[in-house]
Amino acid sequence: MSPTPPQNPDAPFVAHAHDRWLERWLPRLRERTADAPILEIGCGYGEDSATLCAAGFALTAFDLDAECVAAAQARAPQARIFRHDTREPWPCAPASLGAVVASLSLHYFDWATTEVIVARIHAALRPGGILLCRLNSTEDHHYGASGHPEIEAHYYRVDGQPKRFFDRTDLERLFAQGWRVLDCTHGVIGKYAHPKAQWEIVLEKADV
Repeated sequence: MSPTPPQNPDAPFVAHAHDRWLERWLPRLRERTADAPILEIGCGYGEDSATLCAAGFALTAFDLDAECVAAAQARAPQARIFRHDTREPWPCAPASLGAVVASLSLHYFDWATTEVIVARIHAALRPGGILLCRLNSTEDHHYGASGHPEIEAHYYRVDGQPKRFFDRTDLERLFAQGWRVLDCTHGVIGKYAHPKAQWEIVLEKADV
């Protein structure tokens, strides 16, 4: 895996009221999904759900938090949105999805569980389907990548909640089998009050 260079570290930080990261990927999602549905893992308050529905995609989404589910459903009434734990199997047929979107929602789990979730995503995608995700970086020091009790490598208890952070080696290990990397970028985003270091990755389902 050869990620593109980091964004310019000397560029001024700007926090954005609306996180519009997904918009640039809409053409690729259209190309890859055709008439197949998209699954969004950890939809939060539905910002990405609304973007996907406004673009005309058939969307199923879930989140563990009931308040988030209600808010997301209000923002994206065309979607099917429900409360669900990512660690549990989700109700979709094997090889049925055109894409899976997971924005900063795959970082709560130990390594073995993370591998199970990624394998489940792979099984749910149809051939040529894509996983579009954002993952915490080990350089994300504003949001817990250092100074917290370690549970396992790159996995910490941050203010009482477990959070995982990924480096390049972690990504190579996690997506070693059954995936083709289409894009991998490390950089800083302005989604929150402080700069957040993260990976943005697009992966295509390939034969194992």
